[in-house]
Amino acid sequence: QVQLVESGGGLVQPGGSLRLSCAASGSIVSIYSMGWYRQAPGKQRELVAAITSGGRTNYVDSVKGRFTISRDNAKNTVYLQMNSLKPEDTAAYYCNADVMTYYRYTTWGQGTQVTVSS
Repeated sequence: QVQLVESGGGLVQPGGSLRLSCAASGSIVSIYSMGWYRQAPGKQRELVAAITSGGRTNYVDSVKGRFTISRDNAKNTVYLQMNSLKPEDTAAYYCNADVMTYYRYTTWGQGTQVTVSS
């Protein structure tokens, strides 16, 4: 089994920055794409950003130019640098990874709360 552990969430004022981290551990043969999703109260979970093993990225339009996803393949870790945060970015953020162990599957972290408020 592969475990994803997120960290870095918290309370920040509008215009501030946070950096989320997600480390994968376990019987990992390979990690394909990794991503960050978020879910605000009463809303569906949405993809925020994703990155392939080769470094190709994609973002939801609402965060383009403000958020940057990156990964360290040697550490099996993905990051989300969030700048110019807005109240509408408030949500639980979940890490997601497409992994190969004895078989290929998608796994999720437990989530970390990001609250943007003055």
